[in-house]
Amino acid sequence: MNRETQTTIDEFLVGKEDVCDGIMDDFKQTLGVVPFILPILRERPDSFVFNGLGDLYTFNPTSMDRKTVELAAVSAAAAVGADACLKVHIRAALKEGATREQIRDIISIAGLIGKTGILGASFRVMNKAIPEDE
Repeated sequence: MNRETQTTIDEFLVGKEDVCDGIMDDFKQTLGVVPFILPILRERPDSFVFNGLGDLYTFNPTSMDRKTVELAAVSAAAAVGADACLKVHIRAALKEGATREQIRDIISIAGLIGKTGILGASFRVMNKAIPEDE
């Protein structure tokens, strides 16, 4: 890393504790809770300040409203089986105006995509292992 970049980073990290506190507060305000992984990640403030800021900016896109963001998070959490995240984001989606029906449907869509992903990958392997002419 060049000296100028390192100096800029070092100067930024002087205020890392305040930035870390702000990240925690922003997630609590947005989600209603601080996800349990954040305090653990915050134990390494030099890493958390950069990762946390990236996560915060990613989770607050300017291209969509909060309800849409939360429904996307519900779908992603359902797709990867992150039950604790799913619970947090369902509550946050409700807070942002999502209905039970919208949450049910977004979880159903995540399940459908998950199912087709498994079937597609598995059938490709099957077709290579067992040619159609056998």
